[in-house]
Amino acid sequence: MVWGHASVRDPGGRGLWMKTADLGLEEVTRGDLILIDRDGTVLVGEGPRHSEFPIHAEVMAARPDVGCVVHTHARAPVAFAAAGEPLRPVSHEGAYFVPPDLPLFTETSDLILTPALGARVAATLGDGPALLLVGHGLVAAGSDIVEATMAAVLLDRACRMQLEVLKTGRPYRWTPDDETQVKRTHVYPRRHLEEGYAYLARRAARS
Repeated sequence: MVWGHASVRDPGGRGLWMKTADLGLEEVTRGDLILIDRDGTVLVGEGPRHSEFPIHAEVMAARPDVGCVVHTHARAPVAFAAAGEPLRPVSHEGAYFVPPDLPLFTETSDLILTPALGARVAATLGDGPALLLVGHGLVAAGSDIVEATMAAVLLDRACRMQLEVLKTGRPYRWTPDDETQVKRTHVYPRRHLEEGYAYLARRAARS
């Protein structure tokens, strides 16, 4: 609905750009963006800001390499995190994230409303592309909107795939770590991420 959000680092170093809190991701146009600083003060634009801006502000403060952060409450990642299973590379999508293990933020399932909580989310994320907020959603990060968006989409797909496997109740297999690390470079080079993002952008435009 309207509660997921993405942010992009301001190239001038003033803070980050986000959509207003009253719009869904698929509704946003350039005029619906606001610029906020690390404290959440709106510097440019009009409209309500998201209360969970500390996720974005603190990840970007901790990670100079990150230019975009995505936070959503997608159903499959929430359900998967509740199952207590480690994410396994049972599919191409899973190979984007593991190894090493996908981080889980378990301190609270409540909203991330303070800089202190945001900083702890950032610390849990470390230098990885994504984490799961148990009982809450996901956080994905990347150098730009292409990488962060595709990380969020791929994590949703990886969780859905493994949930399907778990539903069988049978023992299951996943790709070994050494093969997964090589496979990741074949399946998800930058060019493939750009192609996937461009497809999603075209689909959004058509709808």
